[in-house]
Amino acid sequence: QVQLVESGGGLVQPGGSLRLSCAASGSIFSFNAMGWYRQAPGKQRDLVAVIISGGRTNYADSVKGRFTISRDVVKNTVYLQMNSLKPEDTAVYYCKADRNFKNYWGQGTQVTVSS
Repeated sequence: QVQLVESGGGLVQPGGSLRLSCAASGSIFSFNAMGWYRQAPGKQRDLVAVIISGGRTNYADSVKGRFTISRDVVKNTVYLQMNSLKPEDTAVYYCKADRNFKNYWGQGTQVTVSS
């Protein structure tokens, strides 16, 4: 059973930074892709950033230049470095992993950007 555990969320002022972590229960090489999604109250869950098995990355337009997705294959962890945070970045952030046409989700971590 795949388990994904997110951490690193919290309250931050506009312009601040946070780093989210997603620790997987097994080797992240077993996944075709891993990504971060977010869901604000009353809105749908949207893709923020994804990293595929070859290392290529892709970002939502709204976070390009501010967020960076990366991975540590030794720690089986994927990160989301978030800089220059804005109030509109406030959401629950979820980690997702894809393997053989199955999707696995973490429990989510709250990010609140407010002064």
